[in-house]
Amino acid sequence: MSATSTPSRDGDLSAKSRSIRALSALNFCLADVRDGLGPFLGVFLIGQGWDAATIGLVTTIGGIAGMLATTPLGALADATRFKRAMVAICAVLTIIASLIILFVPTFTVVAASQVATAIAGAAIAPAIAALTLGIVGQSGLAHQLGRNEAWNHGGNGIAAALAGIFGYFYGLPAVFALMTVLAVLSLIALFRICPNDIDHDVARGLESGAGQSETPQRFRTLFTNPRLLVMAGTLLLFHLGNGAMLPLLGQHIATNGAVNSAAYTAITIIIAQVTMIPLALLASRIAGAKGYYYLFLAALIALPLRGLIAGTWGSLYSVVPVQMLDGVGAGLQGVAVPGMVALIMRGTGRVNVSLGAVATVQGIGASLSPALGGYIATAYGFPTAFLSLGAIAVPAVVMWLAFGPMMRPALAAERERETRRAEATQSA
Repeated sequence: MSATSTPSRDGDLSAKSRSIRALSALNFCLADVRDGLGPFLGVFLIGQGWDAATIGLVTTIGGIAGMLATTPLGALADATRFKRAMVAICAVLTIIASLIILFVPTFTVVAASQVATAIAGAAIAPAIAALTLGIVGQSGLAHQLGRNEAWNHGGNGIAAALAGIFGYFYGLPAVFALMTVLAVLSLIALFRICPNDIDHDVARGLESGAGQSETPQRFRTLFTNPRLLVMAGTLLLFHLGNGAMLPLLGQHIATNGAVNSAAYTAITIIIAQVTMIPLALLASRIAGAKGYYYLFLAALIALPLRGLIAGTWGSLYSVVPVQMLDGVGAGLQGVAVPGMVALIMRGTGRVNVSLGAVATVQGIGASLSPALGGYIATAYGFPTAFLSLGAIAVPAVVMWLAFGPMMRPALAAERERETRRAEATQSA
């Protein structure tokens, strides 16, 4: 057990309430920081004379860098006891890399910025997951994942609203200033997390107090666990279709010039985030009662529907159902994916590197998606691009229907562990 761990592996959450509140605030403030400029990048570069294919290329370069870094950074999140510093460094790096684009929007600088931002984002995700698991333990994980996602989406929605307002009146450079302010607030929240509330053994999936070995399993467990492999393959297909959808929506409007592109991009984000907040909270309840299988299935089905609506309904108002479906997919996946990884890798000591490995595989799809979507949009038009991206996700649904049920034995074992834990607590 680590020197800073609490007597109970899942801990007395009431004693950790300050750190849990700070964790929620951290997720809120980091929402607009961890992904850099996101869809606003494409809108900004369209204004600088870039075309969709070139924007897709630099985004893909960044995505590949993030993909390659994700698994090693997940291993770092497992091993390090400086998880808070890991998040802080990456938040600062993201802001610096994004600000450079404002002053030097050349291909080389933008590509380098996307690489730095992607690597920082790849480090933040497993570090936040490790902090969450280390603070609340397995028994509180599903509930806290829902809270994390709700605060994250709330932060994204409010930041997008502010970005749209400031972008409308002051131009896109105001978006850069907003990111900087939120980065400072995220650092304040981060350092309000008490280091003594983080059990670094539980944070990586070890449970020596429950009769498990203190020694992490070998890395080969990442390649031999069939449940992990099915998850990764399904997410690869899903994100190959999903990655380019939102950026292309913004670029489509910016190309037409029908409305203010900054405001429209903000609206697309707000609609999705507002949908995600209640879904994330609902997902945590469903996960605790029924497991993650159907949550993940619903998230997968949302993308083909999204592509169909975006590709066949040419009205500006199509953004409402399209982005509500984005909220369904992201809101459910944000709870289901880390929850399933923590569940199936429990006791291995490799939870966060496994989460990183899954993110690496899905990153292959996400990094290729902008280049693919940008090429289709440039060659055949945006409607064809939306339909094609939605169709790519159909095999992901089929794959999960065929192989996803193998998750259920892990869920049954988890419930049996929690029952034994509750009985032991009552006996004591």
